[in-house]
Amino acid sequence: MKLVPLADRVVLKQCEAEETTKSGIILAGSAQEKPQEAEVVAVGPGGNVDGKEVTMHVKVGDKVIYSKYAGNEVKLDGEEYIIVKQNDILAVVEA
Repeated sequence: MKLVPLADRVVLKQCEAEETTKSGIILAGSAQEKPQEAEVVAVGPGGNVDGKEVTMHVKVGDKVIYSKYAGNEVKLDGEEYIIVKQNDILAVVEA
Protein backbone atom coordinates (compact mmCIF):
# COMPACT_ATOMS: atom_id res chain seq x y z
CA MET A 1 0.00 0.00 0.00
CA LYS A 2 0.99 3.60 -0.50
CA LEU A 3 0.06 6.74 1.45
CA VAL A 4 -0.88 9.70 -0.76
CA PRO A 5 -1.35 12.88 1.29
CA LEU A 6 -3.94 15.48 0.33
CA ALA A 7 -3.60 19.26 0.16
CA ASP A 8 -0.73 20.61 2.30
CA ARG A 9 -0.07 17.34 4.17
CA VAL A 10 3.31 15.57 4.32
CA VAL A 11 3.97 11.94 5.27
CA LEU A 12 7.08 11.47 7.45
CA LYS A 13 8.98 8.39 8.58
CA GLN A 14 10.59 9.05 11.93
CA CYS A 15 14.34 8.52 12.30
CA GLU A 16 15.54 5.90 14.78
CA ALA A 17 16.02 7.01 18.39
CA GLU A 18 19.59 7.19 19.67
CA GLU A 19 20.44 4.12 21.74
CA THR A 20 23.58 5.60 23.29
CA THR A 21 24.46 9.06 24.52
CA LYS A 22 27.47 10.95 23.18
CA SER A 23 29.39 9.86 26.26
CA GLY A 24 28.64 6.18 25.50
CA ILE A 25 25.87 5.46 28.03
CA ILE A 26 23.38 2.93 26.64
CA LEU A 27 19.75 4.05 27.08
CA ALA A 28 16.88 1.71 27.89
CA GLY A 29 13.96 1.76 25.45
CA SER A 30 11.77 3.72 27.85
CA ALA A 31 14.50 6.35 28.40
CA GLN A 32 14.95 7.05 24.70
CA GLU A 33 13.35 10.28 23.58
CA LYS A 34 11.50 10.20 20.27
CA PRO A 35 13.52 12.20 17.79
CA GLN A 36 11.88 15.12 16.03
CA GLU A 37 13.88 14.38 12.89
CA ALA A 38 12.18 12.49 10.08
CA GLU A 39 12.46 11.71 6.39
CA VAL A 40 9.80 12.92 3.95
CA VAL A 41 8.10 9.91 2.34
CA ALA A 42 5.29 11.64 0.41
CA VAL A 43 4.14 15.21 -0.23
CA GLY A 44 0.64 16.47 -1.02
CA PRO A 45 -0.02 18.67 -4.06
CA GLY A 46 -0.52 21.92 -2.13
CA GLY A 47 -3.00 24.15 -3.91
CA ASN A 48 -5.80 26.18 -2.36
CA VAL A 49 -6.07 25.40 1.37
CA ASP A 50 -8.50 27.41 3.53
CA GLY A 51 -8.71 30.11 0.87
CA LYS A 52 -4.92 30.56 0.60
CA GLU A 53 -2.62 29.32 -2.13
CA VAL A 54 -0.10 26.85 -0.63
CA THR A 55 3.17 25.96 -2.37
CA MET A 56 4.95 22.86 -1.11
CA HIS A 57 8.54 23.57 -0.04
CA VAL A 58 9.64 20.05 0.90
CA LYS A 59 10.22 17.06 -1.37
CA VAL A 60 10.45 13.30 -0.97
CA GLY A 61 13.78 12.32 0.59
CA ASP A 62 14.28 15.56 2.57
CA LYS A 63 15.32 15.20 6.23
CA VAL A 64 13.23 17.57 8.33
CA ILE A 65 12.67 18.70 11.91
CA TYR A 66 8.99 18.84 12.85
CA SER A 67 7.03 20.26 15.78
CA LYS A 68 7.06 17.95 18.81
CA TYR A 69 3.30 17.46 19.18
CA ALA A 70 2.34 17.77 15.52
CA GLY A 71 0.58 15.33 13.27
CA ASN A 72 -1.17 12.01 13.42
CA GLU A 73 0.64 8.72 13.81
CA VAL A 74 -0.42 6.04 11.33
CA LYS A 75 0.62 2.39 11.11
CA LEU A 76 0.50 0.82 7.63
CA ASP A 77 1.95 -2.56 6.62
CA GLY A 78 3.90 -2.76 9.88
CA GLU A 79 5.57 0.65 9.34
CA GLU A 80 4.84 3.75 11.42
CA TYR A 81 4.36 7.11 9.73
CA ILE A 82 3.42 10.62 10.87
CA ILE A 83 1.15 12.81 8.75
CA VAL A 84 1.69 16.53 9.37
CA LYS A 85 0.73 19.80 7.74
CA GLN A 86 3.59 21.52 5.96
CA ASN A 87 3.54 24.42 8.45
CA ASP A 88 4.30 21.92 11.27
CA ILE A 89 7.70 21.31 9.65
CA LEU A 90 10.19 23.65 11.28
CA ALA A 91 13.33 23.11 9.19
CA VAL A 92 14.97 21.06 6.45
CA VAL A 93 18.25 19.41 7.53
CA GLU A 94 20.97 19.87 4.91
CA ALA A 95 24.13 17.80 4.91
